[in-house]
Amino acid sequence: MSRLGYGRLGTGATAVGVKIKDGVVLGAEKRVSYGGYVMSRVGKKVFKITDRLAIAAAGLFADMQTLTRILAAEVRYYELSLSSKISVYAAAKLLATIMYSYKHLPFLSELLFGGIDETGPHLYVIDPVGSVLEDNYAAIGTGAPIAIGIIESGYNKEMNIEKATDLVIKAIKAAISRDATSGDGIDIVLIKPSGAEERSYRL
Repeated sequence: MSRLGYGRLGTGATAVGVKIKDGVVLGAEKRVSYGGYVMSRVGKKVFKITDRLAIAAAGLFADMQTLTRILAAEVRYYELSLSSKISVYAAAKLLATIMYSYKHLPFLSELLFGGIDETGPHLYVIDPVGSVLEDNYAAIGTGAPIAIGIIESGYNKEMNIEKATDLVIKAIKAAISRDATSGDGIDIVLIKPSGAEERSYRL
């Protein structure tokens, strides 16, 4: 969970990311809540940026959407200007720079950023003021303490992408069962060498 404390803000979310040898899986539940009220049951918190890059987010819903739009535009501009694909690390640093530039009035979102490039799959955790940490798996949001326990008990870097997807779904379901501000379905992005695939699951 971010040091800003989404529980104190009254927002809720659970987002999970897993990196394996052949790809990255990002997932999040769909409930949008604020101040103890459920604002929507169909919120999208997982966003495909390109066929190789995606974000899963926790925090304020409007901030998630704004950051995604800014990053998508910046990545397109970068790739058109240089006529080459941006690396996952460069895209993560670009996103971190955008967030750091608003540090005096920060975006109230914490992000999982994943992708694949010629160096392989990568998963980064980015906090609201632009810190970037790479890891094999991570969970953010109010349901993170529950979700991360499930991931830690079942993670294996050699698992295939379908097993990784099952693990992400299991972790988010466990968080939903204990976190009242998470729920109402799960969105998933599978990032594979062949491209990114989006899936949705009803609960």
